[in-house]
Amino acid sequence: MNNKTFLTVHGAIYTVFAFALFFVPSLMWPMYGVEINDQYAYFLSQHTSIFLGGVAAVSLMMRDIESGQAMTQIIKALLVTNVLGVVITTYAGVTGIFVGFGWSDPAFFLLLSVITFLQLKKQAHG
Repeated sequence: MNNKTFLTVHGAIYTVFAFALFFVPSLMWPMYGVEINDQYAYFLSQHTSIFLGGVAAVSLMMRDIESGQAMTQIIKALLVTNVLGVVITTYAGVTGIFVGFGWSDPAFFLLLSVITFLQLKKQAHG
């Protein structure tokens, strides 16, 4: 896929999760086996949406950048972000923090990592 489509899809995915974790954390987190049992946990979810929203903003705002060094560096940064997602959510699953639907998170981040890696590879050869 071209860079514009890749960044649009990537940004849209992160936007959805940023809004979900900001507006309905009490509905989202229990699916992963995590309780939102006080105002502090609720706020931490909303706080997390800052970073998800930031990744979405970078993805969406960089869509029109032509191929080149800046695009390569953005894709590398997104790859690092997604690989960190794999590591951290796998840890949450292995340690029992994430249960049930929570195991979808490492798979989700792994899928994003693979797609991002393929886009980076295409960027390097294109």
